[in-house]
Amino acid sequence: MKKHIYIFSPCSAVRDKPAFRRGVLRLKKLGYEVEVDAAALSSHQRFAGDDDTRLAAINRAAASGADVALISRGGYGLTRILPRINYKALDKAVSRGTRFVGLSDFTALQNALLAKTGAVSWAGPALGEDFGVEGEPDDIMEACFDDLISGQGEGAGWRLPKSAIDSIAACAGGARAEGQFSVKNAVLWGGNLAVLSSLVGTPYLPDVKGGILFLEEVHEHPYRLERMLTQLLHAGVLARQKAVVLGQFTNYKLVPHDRGFKLATVVAWLQKQIKAPILTGLPFGHVPTKVVLPVGAKVTLAVEDRDAFLLWGHTH
Repeated sequence: MKKHIYIFSPCSAVRDKPAFRRGVLRLKKLGYEVEVDAAALSSHQRFAGDDDTRLAAINRAAASGADVALISRGGYGLTRILPRINYKALDKAVSRGTRFVGLSDFTALQNALLAKTGAVSWAGPALGEDFGVEGEPDDIMEACFDDLISGQGEGAGWRLPKSAIDSIAACAGGARAEGQFSVKNAVLWGGNLAVLSSLVGTPYLPDVKGGILFLEEVHEHPYRLERMLTQLLHAGVLARQKAVVLGQFTNYKLVPHDRGFKLATVVAWLQKQIKAPILTGLPFGHVPTKVVLPVGAKVTLAVEDRDAFLLWGHTH
């Protein structure tokens, strides 16, 4: 039986309709049954329909019985409707086997769902940005998505830059200083940094202690990244984590008066503020090559020399 994918638009309006159509065709060519929500191409101001329209789309996605409910795109729009979302319906859908997948603005719903119900969702691709690209979509992204929908995904791995190993060594001696590090049975959570930081002080930010926080961002200069990280720091969020894993931070431009202030500067500063190690290079974010990550699942983070692994095979 073909795996069933439900496409819906809970955030910004779909502006690139050719990419939307390419994405649908691509998923069909990969052998999936694709169902498109009736309001997927709706538009109201900058949103994919007014608030009621997008709430109804979320409800239909939850009731679809699909193997995967996949967002068409991110953008903006979920934080304003968080109080009106039917989290019990989403939790019930997850318990029946529907995996909600997305990134960017979808971070708001994913973390609110975790805070309200403890249900697991998946940080992963969006229809247009990933499956709807011109030419061939990234093969690693497609493979990770297929592993998710087939129930075969057990984890993700990547090669750490040397600076991340230095971070581990700075946090503890002994075996860790030799490039060995592990965190077991810790909740993986996070997503887009701007969206996550906007949830601070609200009931939609999960109270995760001893977790593994992963972050990514796009179009934000390093000083803006530092400002958002500072908010998480001052709110006590970062101090409660066992590790912080940084994904891809892309599409920003440094200027002459930065005078050497760059992303590496921010990471080095942050490491001085918290005891937990900061790992970098995770292949996730607004980039073609992205893994799929279980938001809210208990995982193992393991580092051997410069190889890092996030493992969650036990969640299936």
